[in-house]
Amino acid sequence: MHALVPYLLLTAFLAVVMLAFTGLARRIRRRGTAGGGLSGALAAYEEAFRTTSHAAHQEIRAQADRKAPSDSPDGLRRRRRKR
Repeated sequence: MHALVPYLLLTAFLAVVMLAFTGLARRIRRRGTAGGGLSGALAAYEEAFRTTSHAAHQEIRAQADRKAPSDSPDGLRRRRRKR
């Protein structure tokens, strides 16, 4: 039994480290505080292992980059006429 204690401690330590990294990654994604390098690394991981979530991430980023139509100076939005 005493021979198993170091292996159990090592396994518990690795589990705690992996949970810490998972929590850090979730926090970074949620708050958007990742720098360019970390954001790129996370996107590369998502692209390689989770293709559907990567596609959803790209769509969300594309929607965020789109601008809403702005108002005219008189406060009314202009409508395009269909010909």
